[in-house]
Amino acid sequence: MVVSAVGYRSGGLPPVLHRGLPSPSLTLLFSLDGPVVGGDSAGQARSADAIRTDIVVGGLHQRPVYLEQPPHEEGIQLDLHPLAARALLGLPAGALATQSVIPGAEVLGARAAEIRDRLRGTDDWARRFALLAAYLRRRAADAHPDRAVRPEVAEAWTWLAQHRGAGTLEGLSRHVALGPRRLGTLFRAETGLSPKRAARMMRFQHARSAVVRAAGGGPLDLSGVAAGCGYFDHSHLVRDFHQYTGVSPTAWLAEECRNIQAGAHRYEAQWEA
Repeated sequence: MVVSAVGYRSGGLPPVLHRGLPSPSLTLLFSLDGPVVGGDSAGQARSADAIRTDIVVGGLHQRPVYLEQPPHEEGIQLDLHPLAARALLGLPAGALATQSVIPGAEVLGARAAEIRDRLRGTDDWARRFALLAAYLRRRAADAHPDRAVRPEVAEAWTWLAQHRGAGTLEGLSRHVALGPRRLGTLFRAETGLSPKRAARMMRFQHARSAVVRAAGGGPLDLSGVAAGCGYFDHSHLVRDFHQYTGVSPTAWLAEECRNIQAGAHRYEAQWEA
């Protein structure tokens, strides 16, 4: 249910605007310092209309989210499997599709604020992760039986992930024995995305990792990355980068390198709920 859990603490850094990139996972973030400040655009994130919340829930968004990264910050970010949304969040991931940054209390209720206070009450990371794991296990155990995901949708997501978003929609429909229209309706209601958009996002995530690896080995060969990740050509890959990051692959890499050099690395642990 939980893909990854990352604890972070930083201080003394210059304020920057961080891009939260789309991914095939939902986001659950507990800020243990000041509120998270962000928006759907750089302008909104820096304006009086910015969203400010101590707990963030994020759906499967298709554009980058912009977050103000303050000089001092501390928190835990969880990446949740989208098909675990019913059990862990109490609603399907499709219900989160209208907003990219959602105040967590609106989804999780008052108990989440109590958990945040307990997380702030200890500096021990192992204790913090244990508190969150226990909290999510309780939510999953208390989930109503009618929150189960339809098996056709679960199998469709698994098939797309196994093909890293490069499989055909015709092959997917045959695999789950549903017509494309019926599958699309069920899949969109559960995740907020059509199978085609979910596949495209998974393929981009694979390509993004490939771009980072390729950049570490010398001159960046975007054509090779595109071919290896199932893109039609180099231009097709660049178009996806522009949609999901707002910039070109080379501009995104340069930005990421600046973030790492500025000290924006994080302690990371992985566990299952």
